[in-house]
Amino acid sequence: MLKSLRAEVFLVFGSSAFAFNGIIAKLLLTSGLSASRLTQVRCTGAFLVLFLYVLARKRAEMKTSRAELPWLIAYGVIGFSIVQAFYFLAISRMQVGISLIIEFTAPIWIVLYIRFIRKKFVPPLMWISLSLAFSGLLLVARVWDGMTLDGLGVVAAFIDAFALAAYFLLGEKLVAHRSTDTLTVWGLGIATAFWLIVTPVWDFPYQVFTQDINLLGIFSPQTLPGWVLILWVITMGTLVPYICVLHGLKQLSASTSSVIGMLEPVVAGGFAWWWLREVLTPIQVFGSVVVIVGIILADRARSAAH
Repeated sequence: MLKSLRAEVFLVFGSSAFAFNGIIAKLLLTSGLSASRLTQVRCTGAFLVLFLYVLARKRAEMKTSRAELPWLIAYGVIGFSIVQAFYFLAISRMQVGISLIIEFTAPIWIVLYIRFIRKKFVPPLMWISLSLAFSGLLLVARVWDGMTLDGLGVVAAFIDAFALAAYFLLGEKLVAHRSTDTLTVWGLGIATAFWLIVTPVWDFPYQVFTQDINLLGIFSPQTLPGWVLILWVITMGTLVPYICVLHGLKQLSASTSSVIGMLEPVVAGGFAWWWLREVLTPIQVFGSVVVIVGIILADRARSAAH
């Protein structure tokens, strides 16, 4: 009982830390740092720390094969580079909570993949979850008002959701043959190499590290140097929540953990309302709840399909 409670605390804290990271990331994005550059510095920083840890503890487990390498490359590019870059792009143009709600439709796309690509049976619960989720999204977008959300932000959030679905599917395949931490190091390392090619370091806007960045919202009179916010994104926004989620997963089932993980868009919306004064209309709040219920049902349908 105590172990289970401790695991739940780890998962709640991890989800909350990931949610709060969206606020810090938005501050950096509004300062002029692009979504791709923020993704680059986050992946690189997290990779260096985790790589040193795994190298000291599990050096032998870092080995890979020719057959596995293409899958690891896809996992790193899609699961870390694209997921993070398009999430950052989405929150730079829309509310943090709405961006996360769209991102978390990933379980729905996974269920559709299982049904129509793998040709496996999924329970009728899938169709209920789809109906709820998409109905909720229509309410969040307020389509009767001519689509009130930023078009590019919505596209970025949906690409993010598709990439997150691919991340889960690729991870499910790869984790069968290697540990979670070595898989994460490979993913972060490949993402780091990807961004070194796409956005070379000699063009990096290094002035962001010393730039005074406005904290916006209720803290708008205050500023912090960029390196403090970037350090937070790497440590408290990536490494610490990752470790907490891993600790939680050791004691709880995947289905229970995924439901607790749904706290992230809810908590992120609360942080954004408190700090950035991002306000949703009552109908958007209701739509968000409907989407979250649909996602939880979709995750149960996915478990049943497996």
